[in-house]
Amino acid sequence: MEIQLRELIEQIKKDGVQAAEAEAAVVLENAKAQAEKIVADAKAQAEKIVADAKSESERMTKSGEDALRQAGRNVLISFRESVARELMAIVGESVNAVYSSEALAELIANVVENMAGKTGDVEVVLNGEDLKKLEKTLLSALKEKMLTGVTLKANDNFDGGFRIAVDNGNVYYDYSAEAVVEMLSNYLSPRVAQLLKEA
Repeated sequence: MEIQLRELIEQIKKDGVQAAEAEAAVVLENAKAQAEKIVADAKAQAEKIVADAKSESERMTKSGEDALRQAGRNVLISFRESVARELMAIVGESVNAVYSSEALAELIANVVENMAGKTGDVEVVLNGEDLKKLEKTLLSALKEKMLTGVTLKANDNFDGGFRIAVDNGNVYYDYSAEAVVEMLSNYLSPRVAQLLKEA
């Protein structure tokens, strides 16, 4: 009986050890699976954090680049406007210098001469001050070029320069200081813009 008892104890020990080993294997397997899940979750979370940080970095970089582009455009627009203002001032000074000199009489005579015979009678309209100042010189220049049918009139609605009226005053050619400055500035501004682009 002692042998049977011993065998029974051995069998119980053996069964207990196997059961414990099986249970330990299950616990170990569960722990291993849980550890792998924790590692996988942590890795996924780390990858998401890195991806979010990269996305935010790219967004910030793009935002910064856009801001730099806009600032560059603003500087260029401001520079162009400044150059255009300076050109308007320079052109205005040059036109006013010509229009305030005796050269204005010669200029008017040349314009009238080019129009003579094409338009009939011609009216030259100047502001009152310029008419007083230039009347003798202008009449002399017109007489010298043998131009007839020219009438001089005063009109103080513009500062400097002159206007040529034809067709009994129905058509005007505007050579006032303002009109000439605007015309020259419109020509110069695109040219300056082109030069800025080429630079």
